[in-house]
This record gives sequence, C-alpha cells and structure tokens, in this order.
Amino acid sequence: MDEASQIQVPRVKLGNQGLEVSKLGFGCMGLSGVYNSPLADEDGIPIIKEAFNKGITFFDTADVYGPHLNEILVGKALKQLPREKIQLATKFGIVGRADPPGVTAKGTPEYVRLCCEASLKRLDVDYIDLYYQHRVDTSVPIEDTMGELKKLVEEGKIKYIGLSEASPDTIRRAHAVHPITALQMEWSLWTRDIEEEIVPLCRELGIGIVPYSPLGRGFFGGKAVVESVPSNSFVSTHPRFIGENLEKNKNIYNRMESLAKIHQCFPAQLALAWVLHQGDDVVPIPGTTKIKNLDANIGSLKVKLGKEDLKEVSGAVPLDQVAGDRTYGSLMPLQWKFADTPPKESKV
Repeated sequence: MDEASQIQVPRVKLGNQGLEVSKLGFGCMGLSGVYNSPLADEDGIPIIKEAFNKGITFFDTADVYGPHLNEILVGKALKQLPREKIQLATKFGIVGRADPPGVTAKGTPEYVRLCCEASLKRLDVDYIDLYYQHRVDTSVPIEDTMGELKKLVEEGKIKYIGLSEASPDTIRRAHAVHPITALQMEWSLWTRDIEEEIVPLCRELGIGIVPYSPLGRGFFGGKAVVESVPSNSFVSTHPRFIGENLEKNKNIYNRMESLAKIHQCFPAQLALAWVLHQGDDVVPIPGTTKIKNLDANIGSLKVKLGKEDLKEVSGAVPLDQVAGDRTYGSLMPLQWKFADTPPKESKV
C-alpha cells in the first residue's frame, strides 16, 4: 500500500451553511488541457477515482474548462463513484475568451439558469453541491445574479452558492441576498493579495475559502525550474514564467528547496502545507494529471508547521521579490484592476 493511501484526509466544514468537504480538494481543470495536453477519458477518469479512493471528496470543475469537456469528463467519473459521498463544485459566468487573452463575464438571471441546467446535463447529476459565479459581471447588479441562484437553491438544483474573484463590497452585497458558502480565490505563497481584506471578511461572514493555484501554477513543484516549461502550456507565456522574471523567481524556488529538505518533504509539499495551515476554513484545490503528484499533494497533509515554521516559509518568498504579475493583465478578474492590491470599492 502506498503512503498516500495510509493518510487520513481530514473532513472540514466549508462555510457555516452545512457543507462538509475533504480538507484537500481536487481541481479538475488540468485534466482537459491548459497546463498540459488534455487527457483522454481512459486516462483522466482513473485519476479522479484514485483521488476519491485516497480520501479526496471535493472536486472542482467549470463550464468554461474545455469548454464543457471537463464537466463531461467529471460526470463520467462520478458515475463510477458514490454520488452521495462527493462534493461537486462547478462554475458559470465566463462566456468567452478573446485574443489577446481576455474574458467576458455574464451574470443575468436568465444566463444563470441556462448555465445551471446545461451543467447539470453535462455532469449528468440531479444537483450541484457548490455552484460558483466564476467571474462577476460588473454590468449586472450582484443582487440580480444572486436572486436567481437563490431560486436554484430553493428548487434543489444547487445546494450551496459560491463566488470567485469577487470584490469585498460585492461579497457583502451577495451575502445579504443569500449566504455565500465559499469564495474561490488565487492564494499561494507568492500570491497573497487576499490576506489583508478578503480573508478577514470571509471569516466575519462565515464564508469558506477555496484557494486555486495553491502551488503557484506548478511553480513550487519545480517544473519550470528543474525542467523546461512546456511550449503548449498556459504558463509558457505567463508573466512569472518568462525571461528575467523566471530567472529572478528561481531564487525563490531555491530557498524553498532548502527549507523543504529541513522539513523532509518536497518543495511543493511545503508550499501546499503552508496553504493548508492558513486555517480550518481553507480548502485548497490543487490539480494534477499524474498519480505521483496526487500522492505528493496528499502527503503534504503530514507536513506539520508551527508558527515559527510558517513565518520562516513566508519569509522565503518575500512578495516584493516575486517578479511578474499573478496573471495576464487582460485576464485579471473584472473587479480587480491591479495584481497586487484588492480593490477598496466595488466596481459594480
């Protein structure tokens, strides 16, 4: 039996509305491309099943992944697993991508319902456990979007409501219409802009936090450092993975590598453990296409960090030394105008 199979993945409450999930989730996006070539069903489904068999029950997808193909893949995998033991999250709201890279969001009540019905069909399920607005449509009052989501909860089509990359003011206004269960945001050692305002707000309102890209889009796994960035990967043109920025950021990885040796783990495990230690209400969703990486991610649950350890790990990644924006300027969430500072006021 491998080590990951022997690790008990804890259960935690996500938000205060009753949703309980595995402390470590699984982001399914990468199974349908973006970071690597998309996997065929016969390769992707076993990874989802393996994650479940090792204690992960919280799976995250979105209608835009593929597009649509990821939900179909996840739906096929769910047919081979006990649905009642799965917490399934998907998202709506991104209606298109542009060239140069950019996104368009839509949050009208009619579109909310259309997307939900379509996702239910692609996933081939009767309900969605956690349904996120993927990006906020700043042209539609959040109260209108939330009103329709509330109706979907009342109809039993979704159980809980989430937001992704929303501003503090929008979070408050949305939560006033119907309780928000989870907020999905980018959060890792080198992307920490939510800590000052967003995290305290979530804790004030009882909203769980779901960090995506907790390994810095694979950076802390060392792929961009000890290997070469795949030319067909999303990160091959990412601001932090190109030219002088990457050369500067390698210093960060080297420091993490040295610290990981002290903690007798891999750099990726140390980086993920740091996120896991940010609170019981924090449930990161790293994704992977390889079983060995899945096992390593689960192994991060064994890495114990005290207060001084957490300070030391944070100190190894000084934010003023991180070179490059956290994402492409035109792919920044529609409410977030700067990569380093959350907005003080809503742009709605």
